[in-house]
Amino acid sequence: MEIQKDIRLAVLIDADNVPYSNVKGVMEEIAKYGTPTFKRIYGDWTKPTISGWKNVLLENAITPIQQYSYTTGKNSSDSALIIDAMDILYSGKVDGFCIVSSDSDFTRLATRLREAGMKVFGIGQKKTPHPFMAACDKFIYMEIIPVFENADADPVKTKASKPAPKASVDKLNKETLKLIATTIDDLADENGWAFLGDVGNLLLKKQPNFDPRNYGFLKLTPLIKSLPQFEVDKKETDKAGIKLVYIRNKV
Repeated sequence: MEIQKDIRLAVLIDADNVPYSNVKGVMEEIAKYGTPTFKRIYGDWTKPTISGWKNVLLENAITPIQQYSYTTGKNSSDSALIIDAMDILYSGKVDGFCIVSSDSDFTRLATRLREAGMKVFGIGQKKTPHPFMAACDKFIYMEIIPVFENADADPVKTKASKPAPKASVDKLNKETLKLIATTIDDLADENGWAFLGDVGNLLLKKQPNFDPRNYGFLKLTPLIKSLPQFEVDKKETDKAGIKLVYIRNKV
């Protein structure tokens, strides 16, 4: 997906689904896609389990929204987040939303926001139900985002750990390889070559949770180069020293 750092984003976080040690990494990830203008997190802040959140919220200038748990087994934070999202939408002050949750209850919200012309980014765990992931323009797994240890301690001394140990990296299965191959075919010229940037954008439209980092690669280019099924070529442009990467399926 093309990254537009000038778009204004409303960041809405479901505290019931996100450990506070993930928040700093999440905010750094979101900054790649736009500028957070609204930053709100929803939860019952009267619970003793939220004691570690204070420094994290102050450091990242996130506004906590109090939502009491009126009924056992019901997540009232979901309703508060959805109501705020619609209020922000109608304010006309943002170009997109980032919903941080693994809860499928936000599927309809993501769909409605996209219907209104908003960019919608989702961040959640790999266990997130597929309908919510599919409803977003891009969905990022929490597991590939750096975790900041001792997040409740002095922020200056906080250190980030690696996001995904080798044991947790996904394997490229046949379905994913077929997805890449068919996407190349969709965009290929008469010689079978397709511009890698266009391939990456179309992959996200077909599968919003596609991310090279899920497979242990920071970018799409090294991922493709590691796969024997594809050819990679760099072509000169009119600008000196700048080459574009093209790929095609091997016959």
